[in-house]
Amino acid sequence: MQGRSPQLSMELNRLLLLTSFLLHMEDGCASPTRLVCDNRLIQKYIGEAKDMEKRAGQCQVLPTLSCPVVLPLVDFSLQQWKSKSNETKQREILCDLALLVGAVAGAQGQVTQECGARQLRQLYRHANSFLLLLQTFSWEAGPWEPSCSPRSMEQTHITSIFLTYRQLVQGKLRFFFHDLAKDLCQQGQEGVRDPQQGCTQGSQP
Repeated sequence: MQGRSPQLSMELNRLLLLTSFLLHMEDGCASPTRLVCDNRLIQKYIGEAKDMEKRAGQCQVLPTLSCPVVLPLVDFSLQQWKSKSNETKQREILCDLALLVGAVAGAQGQVTQECGARQLRQLYRHANSFLLLLQTFSWEAGPWEPSCSPRSMEQTHITSIFLTYRQLVQGKLRFFFHDLAKDLCQQGQEGVRDPQQGCTQGSQP
């Protein structure tokens, strides 16, 4: 493998990370189109986000962060959201996820309590995986770069990080996948003819 260009190495690493995400998040369904077209999958990830938030809330002696983290404000107007292009929606979610991933990383450096640290590690994997996945839905040439400044606020409570992630998955991400499904799934790409049928195993309603 000698002589491999840095750009090729970067693309291979990105592909490996994406494949790892898809295999981890849905066994046997390693396809971005399948993720979009099978509505049960996003419902599964919403359920996982709720579970992480609940488990984090059950951790004892969660510290208040001495150095606040910056979280995106992920509330939105559905009417305004519908008026945006898929490109704009994607970039907005990517900006939110990039900020959220940074906040989780910042919190991880301040939490030594095992329960909280474990939940933050899981949250980081999930949020970063969605960040990588959304970069594969590209309408522009070249790699995505976080040249944006989403609405944000500082927080010192760890539970707020999990709340933000759950709201993002349950809100913008869910509606974005729904919008993509209108284009991808009706075209029958990759053999997906029925958005409700996707994978035959491993998914929960």
